[in-house]
Amino acid sequence: MVGLAPSDLIILIIVAVILFAGASKIPEIFRSLGRATGEFKKGKMEAEMELMQMQQAQNQNFQQPQSSKEAELQRKIEELQKQLEELKKQQRQQNS
Repeated sequence: MVGLAPSDLIILIIVAVILFAGASKIPEIFRSLGRATGEFKKGKMEAEMELMQMQQAQNQNFQQPQSSKEAELQRKIEELQKQLEELKKQQRQQNS
C-alpha cells in the first residue's frame, strides 16, 4: 500500500473535487465546511457552559448545607453561652 502524507491526501481531495464538482463549487464547499466548523465549535462551547453550570450548582448544594450547619452550631454556641452566664449569675446570687 502506498503511504500518503496528509498534504498529499489534501491535494488529491482538492483535485477530485475540481474534477467531479467543478471549480465553481469549491467556494461553496469551503463555505459549508466553515459553517459546519463554526456550528461544531458553538455546540462545544454550549456543552462546556452547561457542564460548568452543573458543577457550580453542585458546589452550591454542598456549600449550603455546610452554611446551615455552621449557622446552627453558632446558634447552639450562643445559647450555651447565655445559659453559662445565667448560671454564673445564679451562683453569684447564691453566694451573696
